[in-house]
Amino acid sequence: MSQLFTPFDIGPVRLPNRIVVAPMCQYSADDGCVNDWHLQHLMTMAMSGAGLVVVEATAVERLGRITHGCVGLYSDANERAMKRVLDAARAVALPGTKFGIQIGHAGRKGSSERPWEGGAALKDNADPWTTVAASAIPFDDNWHTPRELNAQDKVRIGAAFVAAAERAVRIGFDAIELHMAHGYLLHNVMSPISNTRSDGFGGSRDNRFAWPLSIASAVRAAVPAAVSVGARITGQDWSDDGLQVEDAVALASELKGLGLDFVCVSSGGIHPKVRIAVKPGYQVPFAQAVKAGSGIATRAVGMIGTAKQAEEIVASGAADMVALARGFLDNPRWGWHAAEELGAELTLPPQYARVAKKFWPGAALARPR
Repeated sequence: MSQLFTPFDIGPVRLPNRIVVAPMCQYSADDGCVNDWHLQHLMTMAMSGAGLVVVEATAVERLGRITHGCVGLYSDANERAMKRVLDAARAVALPGTKFGIQIGHAGRKGSSERPWEGGAALKDNADPWTTVAASAIPFDDNWHTPRELNAQDKVRIGAAFVAAAERAVRIGFDAIELHMAHGYLLHNVMSPISNTRSDGFGGSRDNRFAWPLSIASAVRAAVPAAVSVGARITGQDWSDDGLQVEDAVALASELKGLGLDFVCVSSGGIHPKVRIAVKPGYQVPFAQAVKAGSGIATRAVGMIGTAKQAEEIVASGAADMVALARGFLDNPRWGWHAAEELGAELTLPPQYARVAKKFWPGAALARPR
């Protein structure tokens, strides 16, 4: 029996299988509001066969966006737009599919161009905004110098995380994921590379982790028990002077103690000059260490592409779930084909049932090789 296609509980929420559509920024929103692009994208992902579909990184305040095109959940208009899209995705989803949303704050990586515009810091004629960070250190050469976070910022942004989570609950999401990785604000505060403060907000790991953990605690307290809460965390900064896997284990343990239900273990993003040894499954060892060291439900992500690879990760116990992003963009029916390859059953929409292998002799020719 395929372990990839067995049910799994992330706290109060039961997933029909261990496959997750990772949050993927589309950089196509209108002042934080999702639109018809997101409608087609998420309706497609809802039919992919994944047990959990996670909406892209969603800013908790307007100044917390990465680009002008990033999704937000900081206004009533954002909330209405997101509900329209989620309701449509649910209407076509495979049975049992659950939906999550990743909420976060870009910090010093905000006020930037969309990737296809170059991805650099916004120019003066492109409506840039002032960014904030643990320390006044730019993300890279020729980037904006962020303003150092102060006590008022911490209160405002913490409240914004809670407000966005409450909006997500009203919209109807099953799970909320805090973005604590990839160099964005919460990761920026936790990493000694980007947090060089000597006050109570910097220095020791306990000091650097305190504010992000307080946000996790406040979100968990504000969200009903029936909604799962988790976080994407960094497995390591890929630098000797940054966060290491033992820090990820410690963070995951703290999050579990606060009542969070899962973590997704990624890595990197703290500085563009850091070199990462990318290869298939390169982040799986981080997830394995976090799972073993903390006991929290753990998701692996990063260069996971084939059904056999995903099955081995779960069956070996390295992680409880796997997340794919580009795999689903390339093949929106990845879950259907994985089930077929691994001998599992998925309930397909009756309108599309004729594509099942037993009904269509040409299936083998049409499948990706």
